[in-house]
Amino acid sequence: MGNTIESSKYKKKILASSMLGLGLESMDIMFLSFVLSSIIAEFGISSAAGGSIVSITNFGMLVGGVVFGVLADKYGRIRIFTYTIFLFSVATALMAFADNIYFIYILRFLAGVGGGGEFGIGMALVAEVFAKQKRGRMTSWVTIGGQLGAIAAALLAALIIPLFGWRALFITGIVPVLLIFYVRRNLGETEEWKKAQTEIKKGKKKDSSLSKLFNTPKRAYTTVALTIMSTVQVAGYFGLMNWLPSILQEQLGLSVSGSSLWMISTIIGMCLGMLLFGQILDRFGAKTSYGIFLIASAASVFLYVFAQSAVTILIGGVIVGFFANGMNAGYGALISSFYPTEIRSTANNTIFNTGRAIGGLSPIAIGFFLDNYSITAAMAFLSTLYMISLIIILTLRNNPLKGMKHREKNA
Repeated sequence: MGNTIESSKYKKKILASSMLGLGLESMDIMFLSFVLSSIIAEFGISSAAGGSIVSITNFGMLVGGVVFGVLADKYGRIRIFTYTIFLFSVATALMAFADNIYFIYILRFLAGVGGGGEFGIGMALVAEVFAKQKRGRMTSWVTIGGQLGAIAAALLAALIIPLFGWRALFITGIVPVLLIFYVRRNLGETEEWKKAQTEIKKGKKKDSSLSKLFNTPKRAYTTVALTIMSTVQVAGYFGLMNWLPSILQEQLGLSVSGSSLWMISTIIGMCLGMLLFGQILDRFGAKTSYGIFLIASAASVFLYVFAQSAVTILIGGVIVGFFANGMNAGYGALISSFYPTEIRSTANNTIFNTGRAIGGLSPIAIGFFLDNYSITAAMAFLSTLYMISLIIILTLRNNPLKGMKHREKNA
């Protein structure tokens, strides 16, 4: 990558493009949450049919994660990265012209395919240009980019929908295409990926494939274990963000404006948690960092049901967001640490997007507990999931990501 200055500039560009990629993907995908009721009303469909749009998007993410992950490992991170951005941007923008629900299904599936492919590629890029002892901090910044994208979606929805309607919101989804021109003009493939491709051509390494995630018993166990952890992570996020606002409104008497304030405070807690988690992950390793946050998540989620006053609800939201979603910052670094360069994008995309597809069903489970039992049972369900994830991280190899600074040069 040239001299030290050029290397430093390259790393900053990689980090910035990965943050923008995940942020813009999150923005485009989150648009649906602000217009779903309008789509249901305009096309005269049932709530179940409307809810299936979300499921179709998640399924698209799983398909895109697998397909684009393999392609990025084989043909280059930057090249495939731009294709994923183009796909979810154009599919989102075309939503503005959808004239039937089936067209919406197709477009949301394609948007999911592009969005699912983007995640792992961005994480692989960051993992390959920063030293391992800095991966936690760098991937935490990428995930914060995703949170900023969600905030941007909320702001755009508030500004555009009242004036121009829900269709106009999706037209802004074409904006991420501008990122393609930046990436194509300013970034080349990582040196680590180039080296891996050279070794593949010389026959020293085999080409990337999905089967390599399971080619030994140890790696198969690691893949399954990380997939379960990713599922728990996503299940907690979707469960909390989808149900808690309505729970606070209906069962605790919080107003709509109050629940919006809760959402903002929770997102702030998430970002702070991500920043700290990256620091702890780099310094103490995966077992210690995930151990602390998983135990704290299980406790804070369960205890949160006992919050009654507006102050405790808001403070509790910050704490829950801090721990429960702060861990999300580490998955790119964690997954990357277990897999070699030639399958790193495949691993990140397949594992996390499988977790996203399965974990995205958690609102259904929580709804079941709320309908048949109580809010305490629903939160106990999430707490149990976090403890399962804790057991899994303790069974993985000795503290991945810890103690790397003496074996690699500083970034």
